[in-house]
Amino acid sequence: MISYGLKDRAVVVTGGASGIGLETARILAADGARVGVLDLDGDAVARTVAALEAMGAVAAGVALDVRDEAALAAAADGLEAKLGPVFGLVASAGIGGASPALDTPIEDWSRIMDVNVLGAFLSCRVFGQRMIAQDDGAIVVIGSVDGLGAQAGRAAYVASKHAVNGLVKSLALEWGRHGVRVNCVAPNLVDTPLLRRGIPPRFVEVVEDRTPMARIATAEDIARPTVMLLSDAAAYVTGVILPVDGGLTTSFFARNHGADLSSTRLLETGVYIE
Repeated sequence: MISYGLKDRAVVVTGGASGIGLETARILAADGARVGVLDLDGDAVARTVAALEAMGAVAAGVALDVRDEAALAAAADGLEAKLGPVFGLVASAGIGGASPALDTPIEDWSRIMDVNVLGAFLSCRVFGQRMIAQDDGAIVVIGSVDGLGAQAGRAAYVASKHAVNGLVKSLALEWGRHGVRVNCVAPNLVDTPLLRRGIPPRFVEVVEDRTPMARIATAEDIARPTVMLLSDAAAYVTGVILPVDGGLTTSFFARNHGADLSSTRLLETGVYIE
């Protein structure tokens, strides 16, 4: 078992009752951290807290919408009363959506931007002000490789993840002198039940074909670098957008897990010579 040195530190995870957030909460609990779970699904929050306590962790949870700043502030007060001063935040709550830009309903655009960007901002602001007051803290926002480029049919989601990157860099700039680090993990596709229900298997196969490590991510693949960025191992790391993508962003031309040698073939055909 890897030790991240977070024993007895309080860390809050938004979206902590499913997917990446849930796995992050589990790893934090295994490391001895005191874990706060925030999620929209109250039943899932209760199950997650019970599971973390069964691991021997000190845990507490609140059901809320991350777009509600007053609810976040109340939750922060309650969690600090149970867990102690919050050292870390993982802003994992987020939603997706797919439709051509010309056909995207404004309400869908607004919902995606509100949850992914406003929700991340409010979560960071509510807990960040407490970290600033104690001159110590670390925040990791879960972004996406779509924040490093684009994907057809997902303009709202892509825009939200580009905005998350700007938010992370801005907060890192403003809060670094107060001892608060802010970073972002940008995953490839992550193999969760939600992904398998919502994305056609053929699309997953195409992404795997273009990924040098020949598979999409597991939730654990994303959670462990996230926890590392909270730890003292990253004490001088802030404002970073860290792709955790199996090498997907290494090449625009990759196929067959990098074995296609597309650039070599382009060179041989003279494309680069002109």
